[in-house]
Amino acid sequence: MQHMGRSRHGLLWLIIGLALVTLAIAIGVQVHQAQNRYQTKIYTGTSADNVNTSKPISLLLLGTDTGADGRITKGNSDTIMVVTINPKTKKTVITSIPRDTLAEMVGTKTTNVQKLNAAYNIGGSTMAKASVSKLLNIPIDYYATLNMGGLKQIVDAVGGVTITSPMKVSYDHITITKGRHHLNGKQALTYTRMRYQDPRGDYGRQLRQQQVMKAVLAKLANTKTLARYNQLLSSLSNNLRTDLSFNDLVALATKDHENTKHIVSHQLIETPAWINTSSYQIASTAKLQTTSNAIRSQLGLKAEKISNIETKLNALNSSYDGTTNLNYDTNGLDTITYTE
Repeated sequence: MQHMGRSRHGLLWLIIGLALVTLAIAIGVQVHQAQNRYQTKIYTGTSADNVNTSKPISLLLLGTDTGADGRITKGNSDTIMVVTINPKTKKTVITSIPRDTLAEMVGTKTTNVQKLNAAYNIGGSTMAKASVSKLLNIPIDYYATLNMGGLKQIVDAVGGVTITSPMKVSYDHITITKGRHHLNGKQALTYTRMRYQDPRGDYGRQLRQQQVMKAVLAKLANTKTLARYNQLLSSLSNNLRTDLSFNDLVALATKDHENTKHIVSHQLIETPAWINTSSYQIASTAKLQTTSNAIRSQLGLKAEKISNIETKLNALNSSYDGTTNLNYDTNGLDTITYTE
């Protein structure tokens, strides 16, 4: 697991920032108006759901690839992050997991192993939470899904963002040269979507997504007009779903705000493999265990030995050296089916 340093990580701040947005709207309009809009458009849980801000919690943050059409209940989750918030240590940890990670789809009738990003498409947030939980042997309390196509609307809602690109980015007939730029929504979406030209692959895309979302929230912090708040809430209403209620977000933003002063980000670094002519990312048993231990510790839980399909496959491939010119053997687990 690679340490990425202190970072106000994008999607987490988006969720916490949303609570501040709704509160700001409430000041200018009426609190029940903002709450009703949130509960009917964004909230997917039940009224009995209440976050306990005195205990550590975990959230699964998903960025879907459904484009700019407002659909966020279908599509693969190309951004996958586990966020743990511990009010006792006043620490927030974000762990990014590669979208192509080999993982079991937990909840299917027969054993099914695919790329981890397919879980949301197959079984929605329920399967995504269960699959990540099984992969890392950790509890997942809540989830939030952001349609990355909606990022265009969100960036435009805050008047664009300024970023410094470490490289030339060309995608979807748009080119952003290396250096400092002020991006509109369409340009920002391009900047966060490009993957194949980046020598860091999906890991580089994760960092660019974080960069843009951090810039969004920096703009939000300096936005004082009600029109901007309304435009942002409108864009989120069409592109965000979560089982954190309005009151949950308010609680996280007010009672647990100290946790956001110490945010550490990590990436689960894996190795490539070919399975049935498809490219996957394989997490070694050692890295899975290290990641699991770290997250469980952050949640106040004791370490436990991981045992799942990934560790069984890794045991069958003890000679695998992590290069793409070698096939990853799946013989011995005949119940597994692989699909692109």
